Amino acid sequence: MRVSSIQLEIKDERNKQQMISHVLTMMDKCRGDDLIILPELWNVGFFNYDNYKNYAEAIDGETASAISGKARELGAYVFSGSFVEKQGDKYYNASVLFDREGKSVAEYRKIHLFTYKCREPEILTPGDKLTVVDTEFGKIGLATCYDLRFPELFRKMTVEMGAEFFLVTSGWPYPRLEAWNVLNQARALENTCYLISCNASGVNKGIRLAGHSQIVDPWGNVLAGTGYEEAIVRAEISKEELSRIRKEFPVLNDRRLS
Repeated sequence: MRVSSIQLEIKDERNKQQMISHVLTMMDKCRGDDLIILPELWNVGFFNYDNYKNYAEAIDGETASAISGKARELGAYVFSGSFVEKQGDKYYNASVLFDREGKSVAEYRKIHLFTYKCREPEILTPGDKLTVVDTEFGKIGLATCYDLRFPELFRKMTVEMGAEFFLVTSGWPYPRLEAWNVLNQARALENTCYLISCNASGVNKGIRLAGHSQIVDPWGNVLAGTGYEEAIVRAEISKEELSRIRKEFPVLNDRRLS
């Protein structure tokens, strides 16, 4: 399958509707691709805490509906990136995977909220369910940004739920770029999975975002990546290659501790 990671530049001067319009335009450039992934909280900006509740919506609200329609138009699977979901009196960092018909096939609510000099856990509620969905490509596990620092989440998705591909939406900042690069490769390598990440770029509320979205193979090799600017990262990956690698180097079968 041909995958595209759309590394969006976050601009404080753009409102929610302008960001949605820009995203749809960028998605048009991915016509013919099988799977498209977007960044974390791209319609508000991760560090724009004061607007979290103002921009919040239902899981099938304005943002998700726009992405669903574009997925159907392009005939591609789309991982929406995340947005602030309002559910009763609670708010979540939520994301949706749409199939080629624009139908929601999986939802994920960020489990690990970032506590370091961050207001995310003050406003949002952590999710409590892992998400792995069976698709025409294979089994896909969903994750968000800070989740990358918790290897047990990815190991559970792989060993207990059969994940073969990870999609990671993110708003990771610049000061920890090296950690981002290492963790992308480590989560793929240690689980013998493909990992496709989509990080935001630009400057959000004075904080520079790290960009460097990437597509990593099950050996931990970066097949495609980019730098700090807005860009689309593309690569072709396959379940057949994944199966070949797992057969050749069956590290998951050699585990002794659970």
